[in-house]
Amino acid sequence: MRVDLFDFDLPPESIALRPVSPRDAARLLVVRAGADPELTDAQVRDLPELLAAGDALVVNDTRVLPARLDGIRRRATSQGEGVQVEAMLHKRLGPDSWLALARPGKRLAPGDTIEFASPEGETTLAARVEAKGEGGEVTLRFAAAGPALDAAIAAIGHIPLPPYIAAKRADDAQDRADYQTMFAAHEGSVAAPTAGLHFTPELIERLAARGVETHRVTLHVGAGTFLPVKADDTADHRMHAEWGEVSPETAAALNAVRARGGKVVTVGTTATRLIESAASQEGLLSAWRGETDIFITPGTHFRFIDGMLTNFHLPRSTLVMLVAAFIGHETQKRAYAHAIASGYRFYSYGDACLLLPQARP
Repeated sequence: MRVDLFDFDLPPESIALRPVSPRDAARLLVVRAGADPELTDAQVRDLPELLAAGDALVVNDTRVLPARLDGIRRRATSQGEGVQVEAMLHKRLGPDSWLALARPGKRLAPGDTIEFASPEGETTLAARVEAKGEGGEVTLRFAAAGPALDAAIAAIGHIPLPPYIAAKRADDAQDRADYQTMFAAHEGSVAAPTAGLHFTPELIERLAARGVETHRVTLHVGAGTFLPVKADDTADHRMHAEWGEVSPETAAALNAVRARGGKVVTVGTTATRLIESAASQEGLLSAWRGETDIFITPGTHFRFIDGMLTNFHLPRSTLVMLVAAFIGHETQKRAYAHAIASGYRFYSYGDACLLLPQARP
């Protein structure tokens, strides 16, 4: 499909720069797809009334790294102040090495040293550029390793806010709490699974009282989530692989939910992509561990999930394509037009939608 079919105009004031408080006070657009789609305005805290006893939610328990590092490139053969660079860590290669996306990548070369520091300059960390790939990707080997490296990154790193927020304000201490879900347990993401940001312990308790189960999976969101779709046609776009895991216990529990007629509702596109990667053509879920580069576009057959809770996504993004695949492209466009006209807040810190397509056969 042509990528420009997924374009739309969004007023700048629709982009949320901070989350609402409490988290479950965010607005929720309920989209019931079908021949005559039904759109209902609600709030996230209404979820227990929108789901039924025996249903299950699937949440992503990844934890966001303070993965953005600011530094100065040094070369032994050059003089002067050096060049300011930013490195976005996105895949650990070993105790002392990471893959990173660097800006400006063209100013770096193998053998360069980058000196990173905390904003106060109290903690410093040096890394050598070991290799350089395409699109600004570099391999960094740090002067520290293991737990010492982890502690240094935690001290000097910034929460990697999405570009549409970072362009309007700097990250701060509040983002370290705001940009983590209540489920965050396994560190490894450079972006939050943002649909999970809407949940509170009280909401989970109310869902449990309703008879709605909550099950966890892990998908570490990679730096590819920040990259735009540059191809003109979806067939020419290649997804970056991301590591994920579905435990045997979670697979068995979700199979049991479907077997008894309950609905499986994924919380976010990350959980959706992981569950659909682990499901068979016959609609059974297996334990799964590895990397997935699944790209879900209109025409994709969904093997397992029955509903999805997700935020409102960027134009021309793989995420809005996934939404269109799940509820239909025309329904997606109608829902987004309603959300914009009704003042819903978009993107990572914004509001959510609950997508409920036609009943599975």
